[in-house]
Amino acid sequence: MGITVESPSRRGLLKTGAALTLSFALPLATTRAALAQAASAPASNTFAPNAWLRITPDGKVTVVCGSAEMGQGVLTAIPMMVAEELDADWALVSVEQAPASAAYNNPMFGMQATGGSTTVRAHWTPVRQAGAAARQMLVAAAAQQWGVDAASLRTERGQVIGPNGRQLSYGSLVEAAAKQAVPEKPVLKDRKDFRIMGKPTRRLDSAAKINGTAKFGIDAHVEGMLVAVMARAPITGAKPKAFDEGKAKAIKGVRKVIAIPSGVAVLADGYWAAKQGRDALGIEWDLGAHADLSTDKVSATLDEALQNPSAIARETGNVKDGSANSARSLTAQYDVPYLAHACMEPLNCLAWVRGDEVTIWAGTQSQGPAQGILSQVAQVTPAKVKVNTLLLGGGFGRRFAPDFTIDATLLSKLSGSPVKLVYTREDDMAAGYYRPTSRVRFEAGLDDKGQPLMLRAEVASPSIMAASGFMKIPDNGVDAMAVEGLADHPYEIPHQRVAYGRAEPGPQVWFWRSVGHSQNAFFIESFIDELAHAAKADPLKYRLALLEKHPRARGVLLLAAEKAGWSRPLPKGRHRGIAVAESFGTWVAEVAEVSVGKDGAIKVHRVTAAVDCGQTVNPQTIARQIEGAVVYGLSAALYGRITFKDGKVEQSNFHDYPVLRLNEMPKVDVHIVQSSEAPGGIGEPGTPPIAPAVANAIFAATGKRLRQLPFDGEALKRA
Repeated sequence: MGITVESPSRRGLLKTGAALTLSFALPLATTRAALAQAASAPASNTFAPNAWLRITPDGKVTVVCGSAEMGQGVLTAIPMMVAEELDADWALVSVEQAPASAAYNNPMFGMQATGGSTTVRAHWTPVRQAGAAARQMLVAAAAQQWGVDAASLRTERGQVIGPNGRQLSYGSLVEAAAKQAVPEKPVLKDRKDFRIMGKPTRRLDSAAKINGTAKFGIDAHVEGMLVAVMARAPITGAKPKAFDEGKAKAIKGVRKVIAIPSGVAVLADGYWAAKQGRDALGIEWDLGAHADLSTDKVSATLDEALQNPSAIARETGNVKDGSANSARSLTAQYDVPYLAHACMEPLNCLAWVRGDEVTIWAGTQSQGPAQGILSQVAQVTPAKVKVNTLLLGGGFGRRFAPDFTIDATLLSKLSGSPVKLVYTREDDMAAGYYRPTSRVRFEAGLDDKGQPLMLRAEVASPSIMAASGFMKIPDNGVDAMAVEGLADHPYEIPHQRVAYGRAEPGPQVWFWRSVGHSQNAFFIESFIDELAHAAKADPLKYRLALLEKHPRARGVLLLAAEKAGWSRPLPKGRHRGIAVAESFGTWVAEVAEVSVGKDGAIKVHRVTAAVDCGQTVNPQTIARQIEGAVVYGLSAALYGRITFKDGKVEQSNFHDYPVLRLNEMPKVDVHIVQSSEAPGGIGEPGTPPIAPAVANAIFAATGKRLRQLPFDGEALKRA
């Protein structure tokens, strides 16, 4: 994974940096030895039976979390899961961010990384087992001390309790417990006995975020560091033709100008000097093969891919027979644009390469891959790469990419100094790694009662799998992420065919919150609504009739409709739309209450969401994640768009890439289904249903079907 070299050449380092920009070197699978190691070597008087927790003689419990915290609540969820099985006193529980280590590999990924709404569902068993094992060892230690059968003892709030009521605190047992054998298969609690999990719980990181002591990536600082701002390639494949290093160095505080594969960096004593130096470079770009990239060309590329989308993602029945037997047919085309992640905290990374050691401080979603990647960038062994994961001011998939950590490490290696690389907002917006543009063409055949007999969907989109650098498109040619939520939609239709055509206009694409579900739920839920209206049927009842085999989908639809008052009249000028989607193991239905002004302005007044995410950890977090997902999805539906002209991105900041403002925020009501199903994800599933729910409400309000995102208010003026 890494090669130690005495004196690497600058050319070699640059080649390595370029090659690794989209190539993940994955760490080895978790081993028992790794799991036995805690985040840092515990003190001799500390009970640390595994990597996940430590108990000190004062009874305090520290839980170590290997997932990155980007607002989704993992720094509380993981401790709740451990503490539940440990039977800890929650008031004595704190949390610590883990280092990069195979001990904290995400079981669903096989590497230490945070994404795909996997933290709770991936760690549901292992971290609970960590707490249960510690509890069993503490009980064994107490039984030994009292000379009684361990089966006669119970635990409660950090105490081992004997049959006669006498107690021993966990803190008093740490030394004796550490001598007990770690159980191979500790028994987990029955959910009816949960005291902590499933209860609304205040987040452990809230106080630090409120009082300003929380440390985000942008807060990282070491003495003697230089701050770097880069002139980045404006499009994939572009290279600098010329730049004025002298003008940059004339700026007070500028120390170095370094060209690397992704652009030209200016290193200075502080951010402002680095930015001024970068702006003074006067760089000229060779835009290469994408010099003529435009939004019109992107559209033409999608059309070309739809000429013969031969990769079959789903085929049931026979669409030709279904079409022939249909009483009528409907066709429609839907489109979504490229989207930026627009994290509130722009990308940044502080890297320090010292000899054969690399240390970074960053808000990253991929600590494990970073060790392998950066070891190759700096030409050291992976064990010599230390990753300090700081809080993320938004991730949404963007901070899973390695570009900002690679460039910071490369600049530190070449400059001989610690380097803090900071993207400006404009850099962030134009840096690529976008949610792919996508286009779908639907054809449906209905019987004489308006029920669908046939559905054909042809999708064109760039491939995230190919762009990722660590995933491979299977032999059938289908990028699963381009069709997820569409190829596996739940509606029972006898004859179906979903085909994919890969389109690669040029911009770099990446994972975006809820990935393919973000656009495909808009596509299928809007089109199902079209079929309902063509059948002159209530959109809710129409869906329910097609979901007989999907009780969880029906459950959230009925709950959302009930809580939204679906059958009750609304004030004049307001209308409702409904949508349902499954993603990441969770079902979410949303009802949007919308009005449309005479000027075409769309106002979303209320969103009612019903969530079935299986067994829950913290209902408070679930509600907040759905609220945040609604904000994120509404921002995209109302405003989000990355466009191109003459090979460059046209958007630069929030003035031309708006996000939802406070005065635009609807009231969001979240209702959680009590479920015994396996836990699903929650960070992303609230996003997919919001755009179609609003689109369907707009149709109810105006009779105008909007099939493109963001919604076109001008079109509504003419409705």
